[in-house]
Parts: sequence; structure tokens; C-alpha cells
Amino acid sequence: MTLLQTFQFFAPCPRGLEALLAQELSQLGARDVRPSDGGVAFAGAPMLMYKVNLQSRLASRVLWKLAERPYRTEEDIYQLARGVEWPALFALENTIKVSVTAVKSPLRSPEFAGLKVKDAVCDAFRAKTGARPSVDTQEPDMRIQLFLTDRMAVVYLDTSGEPLFKRGYRRETGAAPLRENLAAGIVQLSGWNPDEPLLDPMCGSGTILIEAAMLARKIAPGLKRSFAFQQFRDFAPAIWQRIKDEAIAAQTGQPLALFGRDIDARALRHAEANMQAAGVADAITLQQGDYLDAAAPADHGVLVTNPPYGVRLEEQQHLMSLYPQWGNVLKQYFAGWRAYFFTGDMQLAKVIRLKASKRTPLFNGALDCRLFEFVMVKGGNRD
Repeated sequence: MTLLQTFQFFAPCPRGLEALLAQELSQLGARDVRPSDGGVAFAGAPMLMYKVNLQSRLASRVLWKLAERPYRTEEDIYQLARGVEWPALFALENTIKVSVTAVKSPLRSPEFAGLKVKDAVCDAFRAKTGARPSVDTQEPDMRIQLFLTDRMAVVYLDTSGEPLFKRGYRRETGAAPLRENLAAGIVQLSGWNPDEPLLDPMCGSGTILIEAAMLARKIAPGLKRSFAFQQFRDFAPAIWQRIKDEAIAAQTGQPLALFGRDIDARALRHAEANMQAAGVADAITLQQGDYLDAAAPADHGVLVTNPPYGVRLEEQQHLMSLYPQWGNVLKQYFAGWRAYFFTGDMQLAKVIRLKASKRTPLFNGALDCRLFEFVMVKGGNRD
């Protein structure tokens, strides 16, 4: 990898955020930006790859495309991977892991195809050094990704390491916390402006509020963590330091009106710890209390929340009784606000008895979800 050369990359993201991610990548300087289902392909130099890892709020990883060709057999896969000069990319001492994603692949066992990639990597090192790298399936230094369609095979090297939604600030978590890049996307989809008040009345460990604060203050989400590309042979520490210094210089201390509520005192302690670690605790006011007792903290603003949605029958029945009460609270106390509910429960918009002005499909992992928008106007909205 030479610093001036252009390479092809692919950034996966939560499904539903592809258009936002494409816009973000373009703003960071990416070229040939091409959204597809589940991610965005783009081109650029290594400096851009450094910057995307540091700055992207929406990507899950940044994958470097190393090789691509049509295939029919596992031997084709081996030859594809064997054509990569692996010892020029990372050291023998680096541990490796090969993962496979297959969509309509004709191969009987995609996992066996992954083993062929691992064999190709090890054979390349053995031919060059007389030894082979070790496999580590838990915390590898180098993650190699094989992607198979019905006729094409692509080999990627993961430049990120740990997923990019792991910002490095999370100290405490509640049950099933929202992933940070999905939370950042939800905030952006709400159209929230940093000059507006923002309330999460069921804030849990505070992810939505923290991501909003980091967005508003231009805090690069990757500043508190390390990346796999820092172990690449051609890693340029001076350039990386300059990119980080520029990101730090761009931060602001903009005052913000961010408010979080939760009925669970333990969740609020978790949120406080996370906000302190992220460096945004001064921007967010936390309060313990039931959403049903919540008064609006201002005469206008944006409410964004990820309410619980039940898996067991008794949970679903309890929530069904709460939804109309939430609707009443919005109607009584939040005229002049825009409210956004992110949920996997498609019944919410119907049972809350408010007319949703927008329903944005999003995926939380494999779970089909919706971001419901309710624009609260006095005397209106009743469905």
C-alpha cells in the first residue's frame, strides 16, 4: 500500500443508513462512492482510509478490497487469495482470522472456502518466511473477509479491527444497548439541529444523547481507540498523528440542551459513566423519572428514543397498555416538538394513537425496525 495510490474500499453499515453513509464518505473526501444494500463502496488513498476509520459515525468497518474474480470451485477461491502478497501487508507475528459472507453461493460449504483462504495466506507466508501466522478466532490482529455472490468472490482485509461502533467510551451497558453507529444515524435521520433541545425520555445507558453531543461538538468517534491498520507494514505514524491532531483541533465546546430521563437509577449511573468517558457529561442533563410523568424541558425541540419492545407475551401486553399513555403524554406536553421512536414493534404507531408523518425502515442487526416520526401540533395528530 503506497500512500499516494488509490485503492478500493467497502464500508458496511446498518441497513437503512446507506444513503447517509454515502453522504458522509463524500464529505470526508471519498471518490467513486457507490451505495449498495448494507454498505457503501468507495475509492481513495490510505490517508482517506485512516480518516474514515477515525471520523465515520455510521460505518461498521472499513474493508480494503484486495482481490476479486469469478469463481466456481474452492480451488478458484484458493488461487484468488494466493495471488495476494500477504507478507507485504502485515507481519508473520500478527494473528489472523478469516470470515465468510455468502449470498446465493453455489459452494456447498462457504466455511470450507474460508479455510482455503486461510491456507492461501499461510502458504504465502511459508513461501516467504518458512513459517505461518497463527489463527486467533477471538481477538485477531488481522481480520480477512471473503465475500461470495452467486458468481464473484472478493477478498477484503479489515482495516478497522474491532467494529467502528465500539468507540472506546462505553464503560457501562444496560440490557441490549443500541449500537453507537445506529444511534448516530437515528439522530441524523431526525434532522436534529444542535441549536434545538433534544430529549431522550427512556435514555438507558445514554447512547443516543452521547452520539448527538459528539456530532454537535465535532468529536471524532474513533479518537479513544486503536485500529488494525496501525499494524500494517506500510502504516505511516506521522500522517496518522496529523489526521488525529486535525480532528482534535476541529472540536468545539458548543453549549447544548440535551436531556435524558430514565426510570431506572442504575441505567442513569451507567449513562453518567459513559458520558464522562466520552467527554460530554457537561452537555447532558440527566433526571430519574417515568416517561409518563415527563414534562417537556422547552417549548419546542426533538424527542428521540429507543423504547423497550417486548419479546415475551407478557412484555408485549404490558407495552400495549403503555403505548396509548405515551401518546397522551406527547399530546398534552409536547406540542411544538418532533418525536422519533425507534422500535422493532410495528404495532407502536398504531397503538400509540397518533398519526406517524414518516416511517423509515432500519435494521438493528437482523431485526427489521422502524423509525416513526410524529410531528406534534396542538389540536392535531390524533389518529
